[in-house]
Amino acid sequence: MSAQKTTLSQAFVSLKIPEYRTLWWAGVFSFMSVQMQFVLRGILAWDLTEREGALGLVYFFFGLSMLIATPFGGVVADRFPRRSTLLVTQGMIFVGAALMGLAVITDAIQFWMVLVAGVIQGVAFGFYGPARVAFASDLVGRENLGNAITLSLFSMSFTRVFAPSLAGALAGVAFFGIGGAYLISAAFSFCSLVAIWRLPSIPISNPSTRKPVADIVEGLRYVRSKPSLRRLVFASIAIIMFGFNYVAFIPALVKDVFGFSDDGGNTWIGLLSMASAIGAVAISIPLASRADSDRAKWIMAVSGFAFGGAVIALAATPNIAVAFAVIIVIGAATTAYQSLSNTLALQMSEDAYQGRVQSIMQLSFAGFGMMAFPLGALAEVITLRWTMVVMGGVAVAASAIYWLLEMTAGNQVAKLHDYTADAAEEAEAKAPEGQATASADSPEPDVSASARP
Repeated sequence: MSAQKTTLSQAFVSLKIPEYRTLWWAGVFSFMSVQMQFVLRGILAWDLTEREGALGLVYFFFGLSMLIATPFGGVVADRFPRRSTLLVTQGMIFVGAALMGLAVITDAIQFWMVLVAGVIQGVAFGFYGPARVAFASDLVGRENLGNAITLSLFSMSFTRVFAPSLAGALAGVAFFGIGGAYLISAAFSFCSLVAIWRLPSIPISNPSTRKPVADIVEGLRYVRSKPSLRRLVFASIAIIMFGFNYVAFIPALVKDVFGFSDDGGNTWIGLLSMASAIGAVAISIPLASRADSDRAKWIMAVSGFAFGGAVIALAATPNIAVAFAVIIVIGAATTAYQSLSNTLALQMSEDAYQGRVQSIMQLSFAGFGMMAFPLGALAEVITLRWTMVVMGGVAVAASAIYWLLEMTAGNQVAKLHDYTADAAEEAEAKAPEGQATASADSPEPDVSASARP
């Protein structure tokens, strides 16, 4: 019993810090707003066009704007107080939701407005994400960083249990409709602004004074110089870019593949999004106590395989009930992979580069948005089910390649260490006693460059 209490206490250790607890609640309200807007944009895009390509185009504009903004978001996170960045970007999310709600209520909504709303949220995310993770590191320290990141994802997953289903339900109710649901989303965003306002403003020590582009290039070179970090970044981008795109096509899956074309379809869209959140919440608490353990890399690799495999299984589901169960598994695997890949990336990074490294990791979501458009066009040619097989297949392949490269690199390092140890022992045996002692005290040669695959 005491061991269970200890594990549970470890799972929530970062929430014992008052400032992080405030940041966590700010995230809860922000994610409620954002998750609702994701669902509402998809419903609007489908209702206005009834085309998979249009759904993909909405996410493409979101991803393109995020791709452009994210590298600069990393630079800003390493130069300016993170609280200020969070206030500005959360304000953008609030204004975007309020304007969309008014456009729908006044019957002025057009498809281009849905695209603009995606662009606003993409830009905001590009700056919000790196600043929030770096701010969490400021508040909890490196020793609890994995726990803090996992709890942040837990807050996102927790809101996904309620936000999508709430958005779908409100969109299907005549009194509220999509416009009223957008205004509720804006209210959640405003609550997040109030919470962020209460956070301390922590100055950045020794911020760079160079041009932002020079800092972006330096961040890319930093990742390139670390083979293990480089492999992790490439794998994460490929897995999320393709595998996570299943969420973009849930409206088409519900209304076209499963045939729920009336207002009840909006409710099912919310419920399937909620299914992913159920799996995410279920995995988050046990994962939080293991995010900083030595087994984190192994758990992450297994999660990547499970994620891709479950997306392939989703493509073969015969009905919406089975799809609900499969998406629960997808939600658990996605959360485990995201949490551990972000934790490992930041643990491999020096403090001065954390914002830029996080921004590079976040490019996976920009890629996810951009890939939605060509995948949507592909779905119109080969059907949505076969397109989902492609998505999951890429995620499985990327996970396999990453693990093989990591295993190969680990074996190379082990062999080089054994070789240098044997060479040192042989030299010590041949050398006079005084030289042998000096050789034993000499530093071990750096093998990191030779160990790169």
